[in-house]
Order: sequence, then C-alpha cells, then structure tokens
Amino acid sequence: MLQEFKKFAMRGNVVDMAVGIIIGGAFGTIVKSLVADVIMPPIGLLLGGVDFSDLFITLKDGAAAGPYATLAAAQEAGAVIIGYGVFINSVISFLIVAFAVFLLIKSINKLQKEEEAAPEEPTTRDCPYCLSSIAIKASRCPNCTSELGNA
Repeated sequence: MLQEFKKFAMRGNVVDMAVGIIIGGAFGTIVKSLVADVIMPPIGLLLGGVDFSDLFITLKDGAAAGPYATLAAAQEAGAVIIGYGVFINSVISFLIVAFAVFLLIKSINKLQKEEEAAPEEPTTRDCPYCLSSIAIKASRCPNCTSELGNA
C-alpha cells in the first residue's frame, strides 16, 4: 500500500498541483501585504487618515465599555464587532489575485491557440486511378503503377 501511495504521489499532476498550491499560498501572502502595506495606506491618507484595517462597528460592548480606538482594543475587551475594514482589505486582495490568475490563464490559452493554429503540410495524396494513399512527390503509383504526372 505504501508503494502505491508513493507511485500516486510522484505522478506529474500531483507534484505539479502541490507546487501550484505552495506558490499560490506564497503569492497570496505577497498580495495581502501589498494591499495592507502599500495600496491601502495611501487610499486611507486620501480619505482623511483612515486605517482600513481598524474600521469596525461595535454591536455589543465588551468587559470594558467602548468606544474603542482600534479593532485590536475592541477584540481585547471582548466586544462583539463587525470588522468591515479587514473585509475590504480581503476583497481587494482577492480581486488582485483573481486578476493575476485571469492574466495567467489568458496567456496560457493564447499559447495553446498558437500551437493549434499551425496546420501540418500534407505528406500524402490519393492516386486518381486506384485511390490508394501515395507519397505527395511520387510520379508513379506504387500500387497500380500508373504514371501520375501532375495529377
């Protein structure tokens, strides 16, 4: 059973999928950092110094009464909150990843179309007399021995 599992795990598709998952996870981390550390701070600055990761709505105060200055303070106090700022960051991260995957698939499809678009030149033709398949450059049919000329 261990040999069968090893054979299955070492198949090309399984290894390719594992590499794709690892790279995808790393890419997701990079995009999350891009959104949280590069894209959202200038947008928050333009909107009056808003930190999107700290946007939340308090539904119920925790042990210490609100208002809470940050999302972390509200969570520490045990308040029931809706963290819509973190959700906005996640949506933007998702859109960036989805766009990157779209571009990747679009380029792969383009490469596949280029491979399919080049039709091969024919190497055989039919003899007009016996209708057997012969080489395209043949001047005499090897089956019926008819002279083909320009036929």
